[in-house]
Amino acid sequence: MLDEIALSMIGLRLEKARECLSDAEIMISTDSYASSANRSYYCIFHAIHAVLLTVGISQKKHTGSIAEFRRIFVKEGVFSEASSDIIGDAFKVRTKSDYDIHYVVSRSEVSKQLENAKAFLVEVEEYIESLSA
Repeated sequence: MLDEIALSMIGLRLEKARECLSDAEIMISTDSYASSANRSYYCIFHAIHAVLLTVGISQKKHTGSIAEFRRIFVKEGVFSEASSDIIGDAFKVRTKSDYDIHYVVSRSEVSKQLENAKAFLVEVEEYIESLSA
């Protein structure tokens, strides 16, 4: 069972994930595709942190967070390989669109990122809810 502090931190991470998802939806509607890709990734990033907190892990680096999530939750079958693929793709697109000045992310690619972020967040919320049941 999760203690009160852990539940509070998990709740804050999920709230941040939902906020990033909302931002991603706004950004795509204004044709700000790189910003939408960024916000979709950060939705996933905060959701990963929420899941890691369920086992008492708090990572600071993106790659460390992703590696721990995969090691503990994907490798053990709690989350699917498809979830791992969503994370990897979102990280790649966000990194390219944020740092590669020559990379132009398309609306269709960003739409996929947004849908993946939504699906990932739902899966994370259902998992965390199942821990409380």
